[in-house]
Amino acid sequence: MSKSVNVSVSLDEVGGNQHRLIKKFIKKCKKEKIVEEFRERTYYEKPSVRRRREKQKKLRNARKAEAERRSKERN
Repeated sequence: MSKSVNVSVSLDEVGGNQHRLIKKFIKKCKKEKIVEEFRERTYYEKPSVRRRREKQKKLRNARKAEAERRSKERN
């Protein structure tokens, strides 16, 4: 069972700016991973495939973080 998530943004939060309202809403949706969860649940994925995919994702993120640390050290 998925968790219930209510994402809301009011015009008062963004000072009446509609463009900022949309950007803030999209950012909150990404943070809660609403779209990502929907795509994952669209089709069945074997647990072994899911574990492999998540492991590869962690490795990519670790490599990316390491590359960023090295580039900051050079500067």
